[in-house]
Amino acid sequence: MLEINNLTVKYGSVVALENVSLTLGEHEVVALVGNNGAGKTTTLRSISGMVKPVSGSITWDGKSLLGLSAHKIAALGVTHVPEGRHIFPKLTVHENLMMGAYTQKDKATIKRNYDKALSLFPILQERIKQNGGTLSGGEQQMLAIGRALMADPKLLLLDEPSLGIAPLIVEKIADTITEIA
Repeated sequence: MLEINNLTVKYGSVVALENVSLTLGEHEVVALVGNNGAGKTTTLRSISGMVKPVSGSITWDGKSLLGLSAHKIAALGVTHVPEGRHIFPKLTVHENLMMGAYTQKDKATIKRNYDKALSLFPILQERIKQNGGTLSGGEQQMLAIGRALMADPKLLLLDEPSLGIAPLIVEKIADTITEIA
């Protein structure tokens, strides 16, 4: 479903990725592993349209993603949960989840995805009226993933989903990622 061929990305004169190739199939769970600065985040940002490669190709479900804006890529079913979660701290859990459904028009799909997010992360139901910024780091990560699921993604890109959260929550998120796949 996703094919990356000879992807090269630069930040100014600094080469962040050089000739990276990767193929992902349907329902596959893949982890990019490497040291800080190895290009994991840049790879995800390239796929989601946040960074423009200088060469190479990114094809999603037979369509080139190069040159498309991030919101158009999201509308194609590619959803990115960036490192650091980036939830809306002054919005409630409910409002944060609904922000993830901005590409969806079908109310039944929105309801199904909302119910799915809350069933995967029951703590979010308990905190539904609470502002996102008052949640723990692990709860914010769950909210960020739940918000991404509201877009009904075909490809879910998770950047550092376990960064800065308790080991017990890391295990819950890992189990949930497997369930989502």
